[in-house]
Amino acid sequence: MYDKLHLTFEERVSAMASEAPSYIKNLRQESVVQSVIRCITDGIRSGELKPGDRLMPEPELAASLGIARSSVREAIKILTYLGVLESKRSEGTFVCTGFKESMIDPMIYGIILNRDSFDDLMELRQILETGTMQLAILKGTDEELSKLAGLLAEMKDIAANSGNKVDDFFRTDNDFHDLIQEMGKNPLTDKINRVVRTLTYAMRYDTVKAMIESGRCEELVEAHERLYDILLSKDISNLDEDVRNTYFREVLEQ
Repeated sequence: MYDKLHLTFEERVSAMASEAPSYIKNLRQESVVQSVIRCITDGIRSGELKPGDRLMPEPELAASLGIARSSVREAIKILTYLGVLESKRSEGTFVCTGFKESMIDPMIYGIILNRDSFDDLMELRQILETGTMQLAILKGTDEELSKLAGLLAEMKDIAANSGNKVDDFFRTDNDFHDLIQEMGKNPLTDKINRVVRTLTYAMRYDTVKAMIESGRCEELVEAHERLYDILLSKDISNLDEDVRNTYFREVLEQ
């Protein structure tokens, strides 16, 4: 036996990787939440991870995969939300042993397992967000519109000032869209919307990051300002296009 306490960080990572189950792969080159989800679900599908099994702790899992702990945490959060994993305080994270109400339609769950379904996911996202905007126009209150205006003002402040713009803007962006969902006052569309937004978390964060780092923060603000104007004016003549224009997919394809 060797004393892990006296190994360098790189040696500890290498040692843990050699001891890790076969479904654990080094993702240093990919470093994406989707890939972590794939590793864990591959382990479940192959039977290497069985119902009731405990996952290795987040720090060890992150080191074995060669990625940041935050990516592992986000993947576990998504799989927990979907009812695939469950966290027990002071015990760890386990593979669920049975069906839970939080599980969604297997067709939607398959989105996270199939790389080729990305375009389908984006189409679903646009349909849902367009519909949510229409519901918000019908059911939103003046008080909610006032809160939305406050979030829009916060975005403008973030764009105009220095600091941790990416995380601050992304947080406010999420609050903005969550409020629009609440304005729709439909628990079914709200749940499906939250699932899709959870599945697109990493992509949405990367988009905000790329836009801000390329000096296009003002465009982000203007896209959200357009959504606010639609809710205020109730003019949905170009709603599909305006929703699609908030995605800025081209920045991730460069």
